[in-house]
Amino acid sequence: MSNNNSHSAGDMFLFWGCFVALITTAFAFITRAFLVNTPTLWPAAFGLDAVQGQELFGAGIWPFAISIIVFSLIIDRIGYKTAMIFSFVCYAVYAGMAFMAHGIVTGADGDALAEAQKKAYGYLYGGSIILGLGNGTVEAFINPVVATMFHKEKTKWLNILHAGWPGGLVIGGLLTIMLGDQAANDWRILIYLIAIPAIVFLIMLIKATFPVNERVASGTSYKEMLAEFGGIGALFASALIFGQLGQVFGWSAGLTWGIIALATVGYGLYCKSFGRPILIFLCLIMMPLATTELGTDGAITGIMEEPMTVAGFHPLWVLIYTSAIMAILRFFFAGPIVKKLTPIGLLILSSVMAIVGLFFLSSAQGLMIIFVFATIYGFGKTFFWPTMLGVVSEQSPKGGALTLNAIAGIGMLTVGIVGGPLIGKMQEDSVAKKMNQETYSQISSENSYLLGNYTAVDPSKVAELGEEKAGEINEEVKLAKQGALANVTVFPVFMLVCYILLFLYFKQRGGYKPVEIDSNTGGSEA
Repeated sequence: MSNNNSHSAGDMFLFWGCFVALITTAFAFITRAFLVNTPTLWPAAFGLDAVQGQELFGAGIWPFAISIIVFSLIIDRIGYKTAMIFSFVCYAVYAGMAFMAHGIVTGADGDALAEAQKKAYGYLYGGSIILGLGNGTVEAFINPVVATMFHKEKTKWLNILHAGWPGGLVIGGLLTIMLGDQAANDWRILIYLIAIPAIVFLIMLIKATFPVNERVASGTSYKEMLAEFGGIGALFASALIFGQLGQVFGWSAGLTWGIIALATVGYGLYCKSFGRPILIFLCLIMMPLATTELGTDGAITGIMEEPMTVAGFHPLWVLIYTSAIMAILRFFFAGPIVKKLTPIGLLILSSVMAIVGLFFLSSAQGLMIIFVFATIYGFGKTFFWPTMLGVVSEQSPKGGALTLNAIAGIGMLTVGIVGGPLIGKMQEDSVAKKMNQETYSQISSENSYLLGNYTAVDPSKVAELGEEKAGEINEEVKLAKQGALANVTVFPVFMLVCYILLFLYFKQRGGYKPVEIDSNTGGSEA
């Protein structure tokens, strides 16, 4: 690899292979969302209710976060190419299990159909887990590869790389809409869709020469890498990983926390470090960041979906629109903006725009006004994720693939375990506060989640009030939930404070500068 800012044709070919691999993960995400949420597709084919559909969708999410962390511990030893091949195999296995599920229910009817659908669900669930592992493995190898190749401009190129995710959502969303009629006749066409970028990245990368990570090239030991993350970082990661697995497999609280304690203490004793303070601080920021970016997307999409549908547009256009903003900004403007503002300055600006967008979206009415503030929010969230990855890689190069990918895994797991449900509780609390209390007591019921008890609107109780009354209440509930977005601003407000503190910290040290562990970073992996 070159030691200057010029990039060879081989570097760029490898970069574009990684870019296409990330597009594949986006294709997998959007096609699966369409398959489980469209009544005429998987729900009709396999007799899925709403809960089962979301279980399948979730089964493709949580393995992503776990695999990105686990692979980061071993990827320097097994090699980036091995991880790349593993990810492709996961896509192939997922497709095979989906097709097997189709074969099981084909031709079955009556009692035999019910039994076949139950068996097919097992194949779909297992396939979704394998797909999630593949998606996580993609990020586990592309992030350190790009950070190593472009180690002088990590934040810029990680932003450009991560334009592949929203870009893939745009392309995949457009193709999904175009193939909607054909998919209604045979949903397998959407599985074939994932194969296109998957085969492309395999062809591009199978003979590529991958760089040796700068941590390895500099002679930094494996134990030194682990020490960057340290015992505190291990506590964050293990609590989220085993907390998620405990929820999925029904472990008792005692067993879950026992495993967490064992993993944390063992890690800390081996590396003899609590972790670098700045890295632990960045881990803390990543939790509200991921919640702000990913956790609120569903709420905003829900707000925009109704006016879009009324205006005669497919609801997927909401996701396509916001994703197009992110793709264009990351791809074309990340470099100049980072150079002008520095990564910390960009994160401060992004936090301010997210606060403004979310606050005014909480009361926005009408398609145009909603789009205006959704656009402001979209601009704000665009640079959060890849810029944080850039900051982590630039400030903790000794952490190699581990710190770069573990912080992404921590963010994803936070959304799934705490962030997403917490935003849901905020919405339900907003309904409880704004509705007539007598009416609310008739239509609500008490539930619990990880952080405690809450009350929520019970759709079955609403339906019992009759169609006209239920329609009025549902509209009132929707407006009340929208208002909760003002409370969600607490996450970017917290981030803003943290980024200002980081700005002052770096200013005291002469300004933001990437940490260099070796001026002769180089080498390659066959």
